[in-house]
Amino acid sequence: MLYTLLRSALFSLDPETAHHLGLSGMNFAAAAGLSRLVAPRVPAHPVEVMGLTFPNPVGLAAGLDKNGEYIDGLAAMGFGAIEIGTVTPRAQPGNPKPRLFRLPQAQAIINRMGFNNHGVDGLLANVARSRFAQSGGVLGINIGKNFDTPIEKAADDYLTCLNKVYAVASYVTVNISSPNTKNLRELQRDEALDDLLGQLKAAQTRLAEQHGRYVPLALKIAPDLDDAQIVAIADALKRHRIDGVIATNTTIGREGVEGLPHSEEAGGLSGAPVRLKSDAVVRALATALAGEVPIIGVGGILNGLDARKKVEAGAQMVQLYTGFIYRGPDLIREAVNELSRVLPAKS
Repeated sequence: MLYTLLRSALFSLDPETAHHLGLSGMNFAAAAGLSRLVAPRVPAHPVEVMGLTFPNPVGLAAGLDKNGEYIDGLAAMGFGAIEIGTVTPRAQPGNPKPRLFRLPQAQAIINRMGFNNHGVDGLLANVARSRFAQSGGVLGINIGKNFDTPIEKAADDYLTCLNKVYAVASYVTVNISSPNTKNLRELQRDEALDDLLGQLKAAQTRLAEQHGRYVPLALKIAPDLDDAQIVAIADALKRHRIDGVIATNTTIGREGVEGLPHSEEAGGLSGAPVRLKSDAVVRALATALAGEVPIIGVGGILNGLDARKKVEAGAQMVQLYTGFIYRGPDLIREAVNELSRVLPAKS
């Protein structure tokens, strides 16, 4: 009820203003010990994915906290993991505003943010100040390339970020699927993907020896893939022994929002309309991977049943983004409770 009232107030504001105001409020509540006024207690249900133990199978997807400024406030909501980013080697402003649009009739959002962030060094400074990160909470860091880095040099940006974040990340996600950086999705194609994953895996091996700890690598892919592309990506994931795959990012399609205000805005669509497309990718991936690489399902989860359908399609855990904006922390507890019926708890 309280979150519903807060959301009504925030939705009266410009979406980006509301975004930062809401997250700042979460940080304040966490620092003051007031998070329980908004967030219900989430039951523990530990699961093991990518060799990591997550206290529950519902994580936060990347994009909500690009710079790691709100880690503690978000963690206090009950997530089993927090994924921050996407971060790039150098700070960049992203695309011109307005670039974030709500479609409340469809419980959806369109964004064309364009990897706006303060750069990897700024993110690391914020992680160093986070109680959650310093106390061993599961922290994913999502990495990308700068908008002005030529696509043929993209691997250099990913390697720069991986080298810098490795020491503080629980896992690292390689984002090659945002529709808002020109040509980025070309990296999902066969030769480009093979080259990128080969370089990242070699760097991971070197960094694991250097730091004395193994940090899993996950690949985040788009929902706008055909069956042949999914099989090719699955083959590459297995061939390079990538630790996980996150399916999926936002869609460039507009099914389910036709005719609504803002539906023709450029950018990636997230929320309820992407669920079926995301579920289909998870299902196809699960078949192609045959259990060799774990899947983290994300896209269109607005209730506990949506989360369960991701797992039934083949995911080992899920992440929330748009559903969290529309439903708040109640969705985390609801999803954990539903998934506890179908996912065995790690003893």
